[in-house]
Parts: sequence; C-alpha cells; structure tokens
Amino acid sequence: MGITTMTEIPGSELAFLLQVSDAMFPTGAYAHSLGMEEMVQRGWVFNEASLLNFLRIHIIPSVRQVDLPLAAEAHRIAQTGDIPSLLTVDRLAGALRPARELRAASLQTGRRRLAMLSSIFPSPLIRTYQSEAEKNPAIGHHAPVWGVACEKLSPEAALTAYFYQSLSCFCAAAPKIVRIGQEAAQRVLAAALSNSHAVVQSALSVPREEIGWFDPVLDLASMRHEIADERLFIS
Repeated sequence: MGITTMTEIPGSELAFLLQVSDAMFPTGAYAHSLGMEEMVQRGWVFNEASLLNFLRIHIIPSVRQVDLPLAAEAHRIAQTGDIPSLLTVDRLAGALRPARELRAASLQTGRRRLAMLSSIFPSPLIRTYQSEAEKNPAIGHHAPVWGVACEKLSPEAALTAYFYQSLSCFCAAAPKIVRIGQEAAQRVLAAALSNSHAVVQSALSVPREEIGWFDPVLDLASMRHEIADERLFIS
C-alpha cells in the first residue's frame, strides 16, 4: 500500500479528521499519563532521551500490536455495520488491558468520544454503538470507537491519526512531570513519529487472533500509580 497524503483526503473528511484529532475535542485524554507518571516517579523517565526511549520501548510496540489493529478491525467492521462483531472487538480491547487504570482510561476517553460523535456526527452505526455503550458501562473502548468514527477515511489515514494521538498525549503530559520544555517534547514526538508509515502498515497486517502485547513494566507502573499517595494524572 502507498502512503496516504493529506492532499489525497477529501476536504470535508480532512476537516473531520482534524477536528476529532484536536486536543480541543473533549475526550478527557489530557487528564491521563497512561502509566508514565509512575515511570517518572521511579526514575525511568527523567529527560528528553529517556522519554523517547520510553516511547520506543514501551508505547510504540503496544500501539502497533494492540490499539492500531483493534482500530483497524473496527474500521473494517464499520463497512458492514456488523454490531455483534464490533462489540466483540470492543470487549477484546478491554480484555487486553489487565491494569485497571489503563482499562478505565481507554473506556473513559472512548465513551466520551463516542457520546460526542453521536451528538455532532451521528450515523446509524455510531448511534447504535452509543446505545450499546449506554446499556453496558464496559463498552466503548477508545481504539474501536476511533475505527468506527473514521469509517469514511482510508485505514491508513485513520490509523496514522490514532498513532499520532497515542504518542502526542505522552509528549503533552511530559513537561508537567519531567524537567523538559515544549521544544524538547516536540523533538521527541517528531523522532517517535518518524517511522509511522511502517508502524501503520505492520498494524494493518496483524490478524485478530494475534492482537496483543506483553509489557509487565507498564502494567505494573499503572497498578502502582493507582495506589500512589500523590498523583497529578488520573492514570
């Protein structure tokens, strides 16, 4: 597959993608460090180089093997409107997060995004998905919600945008808990995104039965964060 450039996305779809990817879109993601705060407390993330190392070792592999394939599965299902299959992928998204805080963060951001999409960009599938989420508080994980939201975009564009969000949230949180500035955070983000095309293409080839990634370091950091005496972030 070739790279989908910004000029290849129709104007209305590009505007949609920019809006739903923007930090102003109210998902509450800004309140989460997704385990990084505890990594900072443990002294594993402390400067620009260690932040980039953290993203490359712990975050990019997980996003490539879990979140992006889940979003891709939901994107494919959205073309058929198969709600039972979509809910199966959503439940898988929860099952693959053993740490309660990370699972709750996925649900919180996903459910907020889904509710907002249902309000301002309603479609039959989005409305049905939202209805299922209203009946079951364990439904509405962020990756499958994103895949459905981007059903009119190419899978490459949808997954590239999700990959960007997945890394940018850490770089946005970093200056609040690490002694680095915005310029350093942007250098880290640029370096981490430099291989985005290969990451997305790899994620698109992951079959459903092989979705998953084992990283006990990040899971344990999240579990420790949940019982920490002082916390700046929810997760």
